[in-house]
Amino acid sequence: MDQSELSRRSVLKGGGVALAGLALTRMSGPGVVFPDADTAADTVLPWQDQPAANPVPDIVGHPLIWEQITTRITPPNQFFTVKHYTQPAMDATSWRLPIDGLVKTPQTLTLADLRSRTRREVEFTLECSGNTGLPFLTGAVGNARWAGTPVAGLLRRAGMAANAVEVVFWGADSGKVKVGGGWSTAPGTEVEITEQFARSMSIEDAMGPDNLLCFEMNGAPLPDEHGAPVRLIAPGWYGVANVKWLSHIEVIDHRYAGRFMARDYVTIREEQRAGKTTWTFATVGHTRLKSAPVKVTRSGTDHKVVGAAWGAAIGRVEVRIDDGPWKPASLTNLGERRTVRSPYKWSFWTYNWGSAAPGKHTVTSRAFDVNGNSQPAPTDAFLASKRTYWENNGQITRTVMIA
Repeated sequence: MDQSELSRRSVLKGGGVALAGLALTRMSGPGVVFPDADTAADTVLPWQDQPAANPVPDIVGHPLIWEQITTRITPPNQFFTVKHYTQPAMDATSWRLPIDGLVKTPQTLTLADLRSRTRREVEFTLECSGNTGLPFLTGAVGNARWAGTPVAGLLRRAGMAANAVEVVFWGADSGKVKVGGGWSTAPGTEVEITEQFARSMSIEDAMGPDNLLCFEMNGAPLPDEHGAPVRLIAPGWYGVANVKWLSHIEVIDHRYAGRFMARDYVTIREEQRAGKTTWTFATVGHTRLKSAPVKVTRSGTDHKVVGAAWGAAIGRVEVRIDDGPWKPASLTNLGERRTVRSPYKWSFWTYNWGSAAPGKHTVTSRAFDVNGNSQPAPTDAFLASKRTYWENNGQITRTVMIA
């Protein structure tokens, strides 16, 4: 099954229900050691609700695994990948990046040009907007240190025209897709075209100070499968906006309506307005507040739940065992004052369960950001109205067996 077929078959099937079985990360290797790390005496209890087998390994690679999390930083070879088209062959030496369109001073940059400019690093938890929307798509999230040069400085240097509306970030990957039919072309016909991957942002969003033309991941050159030689890193946006294998930046005077802005990665909702059904359509954009249990550990008769939260600056997390009351978890590794907690990188939390009763139990978490906004329940009206699998940030429940 190719990506276009996956999208056509799946886009109206997802629904707004958070799915148990979210896998998170397989994070052995260098990085910041996970706080409250397991000791040799701790036993990790396997989740009973493992995700379904991945039916499209050529599209979604390196799914991350909850129970194996040990560090905050995800190694590149264990960081999820999504390929919309065939991965392009890129040569860093010959690579060039034009910045043109409605600019006063068009420019073409080499990798050396970018490396000679101001370097900035941001730690950012990157999540696919389809994560936890399908039974198998449960590990499409990871956290890394991304480094490059800010986009805003280059756009300012190019000088955007007064009638500029959007900035389009073009990837080098492309593939054949069918478009048209209905009123777009002759009735009953479709046209096959070769479409290049691209995403756009408003001028204001593109000028965000944290957006990077990224050439490093975790202190090393960006790996090929993660978009080398240069990709866009847009902290606070879902993965699709973080364009890989950048080949062109174009400033235009209208809304860009390519496949990944207007046809795919569109959240469709069914709403009731004045007694009538209305369907709404919104392009996938900024990440949403989310948390999930990572694993349950046992030391002697004591049990502990470890989890992660991301998508905003995390204020607190609560945990519920079975149908019991919500109880506070401890944020374990922020190392930051409340007013400066990062909105971009994930935070970890622990809940001391104590001596748990034998048998099967469910574990649910919900996160709150520093402004008091909460992660919704799967039955939340806003989530329940969703008819596509994108942007699913409902509370996640896992199942564990206590011996």
